[in-house]
Amino acid sequence: MKATVVPGITSVTKVAKVTQRLVGRKDSVLARKTVRESLVSVAGLIGRPVRDLEGRDIGHLVDIVVRHSADTYPPVSGLIVKVEKRKSFINGARISSLTQDEIRLSSTKINLEDFKRREGESLLDADVLDHQIVDVDGLRVVRSSDLYLAPLDKEIRVVGVDISFRSLVRRLFPGALSRRPTPEHVIDWATVASLADGTGVVRTSSSRSKLSQLRPADLADLIEDLEGREQEAFIEMLEPELAADALEEMEDDELQGLLRGLPAERSAALLEKMEPDESAEILRDLADDHRESIFKSMDAKVARELRKLVSFDEKLAGGIMTTHLLITVETDTVAHALKLLVENRERDISDGVVVVDGRGRLLDHIQVVELVAAKPTALLSTLIGAPFPTAVTPDTKLEDVVEEFGNNRGSSIIVIDEKSKPVGRILADDLVDALAEESGYRGASQGNGVLS
Repeated sequence: MKATVVPGITSVTKVAKVTQRLVGRKDSVLARKTVRESLVSVAGLIGRPVRDLEGRDIGHLVDIVVRHSADTYPPVSGLIVKVEKRKSFINGARISSLTQDEIRLSSTKINLEDFKRREGESLLDADVLDHQIVDVDGLRVVRSSDLYLAPLDKEIRVVGVDISFRSLVRRLFPGALSRRPTPEHVIDWATVASLADGTGVVRTSSSRSKLSQLRPADLADLIEDLEGREQEAFIEMLEPELAADALEEMEDDELQGLLRGLPAERSAALLEKMEPDESAEILRDLADDHRESIFKSMDAKVARELRKLVSFDEKLAGGIMTTHLLITVETDTVAHALKLLVENRERDISDGVVVVDGRGRLLDHIQVVELVAAKPTALLSTLIGAPFPTAVTPDTKLEDVVEEFGNNRGSSIIVIDEKSKPVGRILADDLVDALAEESGYRGASQGNGVLS
């Protein structure tokens, strides 16, 4: 497809400096001179005439359709044009030239079609302009005031987002500002997670890759800054495990509000990926009918486990324990225990394995350092010995758990049932969170990192 765009925007030097400062990427398409000189404002195009090769008016531009795939910069797949009283679709392949003042088509004979949105398509004006987006590189939620198009790889593509304050002025006072590109606050599209379209989530492969590299705490901050549908859409962009980790870092009231807006199936999928104690804490605070709908959407085994945890009082050991622990038998080898640790390295089980006898009763908790120092063929029974782990029951009060932690000096305490079988463990940070919440100072363990 041939695409010719008339230049004549701002100083190339100025744009280059702005691009380098804000985008910060030498491989950004906005760093290319040909792209910088060809930028066209989407906000400025809306309402402009669409003409044939002879310059005769066909109609006026209503919106621009782009398709989302593996491409970093989505190409324009079509135009929605108002022809008399009808809104028609014109295939993007018929665009001959695109400037800030008009769009010319390559043929005088145009087959006008009624527009029907297809899967993977977005409308730039209706779906993206003035909507929340995530600046992945800047770790912030911003609102798009304008979008930039430019010819790239033989197609017209979305290459940048303007996040300047001028969007508010443009919305309040149409026509008060020039619609020509002013890239003082431009973000490269490759660094943007655009969240909403009319039918689902706009998935940008490059931004999803970048999101996977962020800390869960940073993702939690972004989720909390988003609103409504866009919040849900952002979570959809994350891998399930990463989304669960991010949710664990959210403030309780924010997380409760989020789950109330999600379908039960989606909430169940996220809670299944979270640490059991974290999931139980969230579920306790939900309304009974909402909690039950989530349970019914879960895997039956996970639901049974969480129902049991939810039933425990939060002021007791059972209310803050997690059921994630690695249980081995005394006749297992060191190699087997190390293999279990490797297989479960993504879970918060890094301090060793629990060893039980033939009846499942607690014998010891062997630390990783002991396992690494032992021969792989050695039986775990040969490593059992003092100091033995301190254990508590699910009904043990928090103050007694604190005392046991002081005596134990370990990173966790094992929770056993009435038959001395391990049913969970309490991590030090979970105990700190529980004590902070009980004292009315929620977030004490999440503040400046001193307690985390």
